[in-house]
This record gives sequence, structure tokens and C-alpha cells, in this order.
Amino acid sequence: MTLPLAEWPYLPTLVRLGLALAIGLFVGVERERRGKESGLRTFGFAALLGGLGGLLGDNYALLSLSLLGVLIVFLNLQTLWTNQGTELTTSAALLVIGFAGVLCGQGHTLTPAAIAVMTAALLAWKESLAGFSLELSDAELRSAILLAILAVVIYPALPAGAVDPWGVLEPRTAWVTVILIAGIGFVNYILWKLYGARGIELTGFLGGLVNSSVAISELAQRVRDTQGQLAEVAYRGMVLAIAAMLVRNAVLLVLLAPMALAASALALCLMLAVSGGLAVLHRRATPDAPAANAPALRLTSPFSLTATLKFGVLLLLIQVASALAQHTLGHVGVYAISLVGGLFSSASAVAVAATLGAKGTITAQVAGVCAVIASLASVVVNIPLVMAAHERPLIKRLCWAVGLTAVVGLMGIMAQAAGSAVTSRLWHELGRL
Repeated sequence: MTLPLAEWPYLPTLVRLGLALAIGLFVGVERERRGKESGLRTFGFAALLGGLGGLLGDNYALLSLSLLGVLIVFLNLQTLWTNQGTELTTSAALLVIGFAGVLCGQGHTLTPAAIAVMTAALLAWKESLAGFSLELSDAELRSAILLAILAVVIYPALPAGAVDPWGVLEPRTAWVTVILIAGIGFVNYILWKLYGARGIELTGFLGGLVNSSVAISELAQRVRDTQGQLAEVAYRGMVLAIAAMLVRNAVLLVLLAPMALAASALALCLMLAVSGGLAVLHRRATPDAPAANAPALRLTSPFSLTATLKFGVLLLLIQVASALAQHTLGHVGVYAISLVGGLFSSASAVAVAATLGAKGTITAQVAGVCAVIASLASVVVNIPLVMAAHERPLIKRLCWAVGLTAVVGLMGIMAQAAGSAVTSRLWHELGRL
């Protein structure tokens, strides 16, 4: 005989109500700390009210949200009566938590928990978000709106697949790449605006994420304007701008073609280690150098309609040229196009190589080499830009840094290619056995 099993039927109900109460209290803590009338207990009750509605069914869920709406109306009437204004933000948060409570009552877990975290973050970061929005200019705000329009409205309207007989032009794929690079550049530009004025090194790094050539050119101009007084600290900003460019290109490979990143990881890591290491060693060698204020770099928003169209045309030209070079000259032609493209825009050249690698037009190994070549071209092209400073010690020091970075990059390419060849040979021999 087996003993009958009895299950406690109330556990699922208690779990749902417990989650609703937890998210209500979680958000209510922030309102309580700010001294709001609706604090810890009010948010807890609002979430429980939504949870009960979700447990009882759709009609009761609507009733619970309606009762919560009446409560919010009385809350705002009370604050208006006492000349304290309206509690719009707190009211919106109460409604959101009420809906989250309904989801908890219906058995959802991840969605209401995520809603609670996002609601608490929006409430807690009030000052940061307000300062961020005030720092944006009208042109930058329009750029953000344009980015959203191009991503949400234009992209779905583009045809999928190739539109030419040779399978080279794929508008949707190219548009995704344009939006990705422009979006990364725009986010980096905002970071530079928020934090780039805290020191030349940080300014150089964040400026390098946007456009390393422009950042280095501007630093060189500041050295010239100050008759060489900023030469030491500007040098560190320049090598950090190079490091930032390498980081940005690696991120593009991660997003577009991870296998290509694996094929170029050694070279990119060596170049990044050299550029970052030179900045650290130089700072330790000159610890008593006076702190210099960050120069006002003349970086403009990298996202505008004109800039996007120009970038899209450049990307398509590099893509078509790379495909034609691949068909006519093989890998050597693709390498040559990556070299030329890297002189103008390493991000574009890296994106094209990654896209071709992801499509299978070229191998991941070739795409990785192309990314390193484009990055090397972007590093070397900075030397003529620094010559505008007319500061011989700075030019000489940066030439050494660029040369060393280029050498370790080439060594990384050759070492990784040799390792790949040895691995392929070993697999071939094992296959024969």
C-alpha cells in the first residue's frame, strides 16, 4: 500500500502575492527616501491590489486598476489642496507597479521583476537623467530622433537580400551596419560630452571612440596653441585615442562577426596592450607633471542625415570594391581595399570585412586580417595629423608609439596565421590517420 500524497494548494497563490509585495516595496523604498506622501506602504498596497486582481481574473484586474486610478486622483487632489503641486511621477510609478502586480497575480515572474527594476532606476536617477537631457543640444536631440526613425521606419521598408545579379548590394544588411556604427558613434559622443572634460587622457580616449583622427588632430592643435605646454599629457591622450579606436573596432567585430574577432584577437590585443601600456608608463615616468585642463575638442555629432548618407555611400563603395577585388585579385585585393578604407574610416572598413565574413564571401580568417589591416592604417594615418603641432619631441614620441603598435600588430597577424596553418595541418594529418 502507498500512502496518499497531499499537496498544499496555497503555495502558488502565496508566491504570486509575495512577488507582488516584494516589487511594490522595492520601488516604494525609493519614494520613501525622497519623503513622498506615497511611499513604502502605498506602493506595497498598490502591488498587492494588482496581484489580487490578477488572481481573481481579468474583470477583477480591470477593477483593481480602476480603484488604483481613483486612489491616484485623490492623491493628486490632496497635494493640490496643500499647494504642493501634482505628483505625476509618483502617480505614473503607482500605475506601473499596479500593472506589474496584475502580472504577478497571473503567474508572470520575469516581466514584473524587470518592470520594478526599471521603474526604480528611473525614479532614482532623476538628477542624472535631467542633467543628461539638459546637456543635449537641439541638433543632438534631432540626431537621436533621426537615428530612431532610420532604425524603426526605414529599415523594415528596405528589401531583404541582394538587389543586383552579382549578390553584392544588400540594402538591408548595409543599412543595419550604417545604423550600428552611427549608433555606437553617437553613444560614444554623448559619453564624451558628459565625461570628456575631466582630463586630457579621458578626453582623448572618449574622443577616440567617436573619431580617433579628429581627437588626435584636435589635441595636436591644442599643443600648438599652448606652445608645447600640453605636449606631455596630450601624448597620453593621443595613444589612448588609438586604444579607443581599437576597442571600438573589436566591438564591431563582436556584433557583426564573432569568428572574425577570434581570428584577429591576438593582433588587436597586442596593439591595445602596447597603446594602453605606453600611456601608463608615460604617466608613471612623469608623475609630477602639472594637471592640465581638458581642451575643448571640436567634435560634432557623428549622426546626422548628411553624415549618414555619406557614410552609407562610403560603406557601399568599400563593400562593392571589396567584393570585386575578391573576385579578381583574391585575398590580396580585399587586403588592399581594407588598407585604403582604413585610411578614411577604419570603422567602415572593419564593418565591411565583418559583413563579408559573416556572409561567407570571405573566410573568418581573412575578415580578421582585414580588420587588423584597417586598424593599422588608422593608426599610421595619425602621424601626419600630429605634425601640425610642430613639436618635434611629441612627433618623435608618437612615431615611436605608432611604429611599435604597428609592429606588434603585424607580428600578431603573422603569429595567428602561422598558428592557424599549423592547426589545419595537424587536423589534416589526424584525418588521414
